[in-house]
Amino acid sequence: MAENATNQPVERENPLAGSIIIFVVLMALFIVGLVLVSFLDLTTTWPMAALIVGFAAAFFIPMTFLGRSDSGSEHRN
Repeated sequence: MAENATNQPVERENPLAGSIIIFVVLMALFIVGLVLVSFLDLTTTWPMAALIVGFAAAFFIPMTFLGRSDSGSEHRN
């Protein structure tokens, strides 16, 4: 183990309130997606367009706003 490494508990990485907000937002996207699937047919295109936008939101919200994309520099010396 490295000499200057600190052991911090995992539970400090994400506060409880943030986890609840994340869960509620992404669960709402999931439920809206289930409702939109019930409207799918071959005559209307708006449900599929809304599903694609919802998928993009469900993919990019955690990746950009909640992800730790800049954490690589703290491990490079």
